[in-house]
Amino acid sequence: MHGVKDIIEEAKQLPVDDRVAVVDSLLRTLNVPDAEIDEAWAETAEARLAELRAGRVKPVPGDEVLARVADRFAR
Repeated sequence: MHGVKDIIEEAKQLPVDDRVAVVDSLLRTLNVPDAEIDEAWAETAEARLAELRAGRVKPVPGDEVLARVADRFAR
């Protein structure tokens, strides 16, 4: 059987799409998907997208959000 380091080195040689599939597969073993949670997140995302499209909320650029978070945790 391969050791962990051997497996990692072998995985590094895979094309990017295959590496993503390996990582996703391994992460799913740590955090098993829950259909109810996935559905709730999908509903939330759809509702927020509708709010954006309707102009009820204003989008905030990602770099501004990250700067706010960094500022908040620097205190």
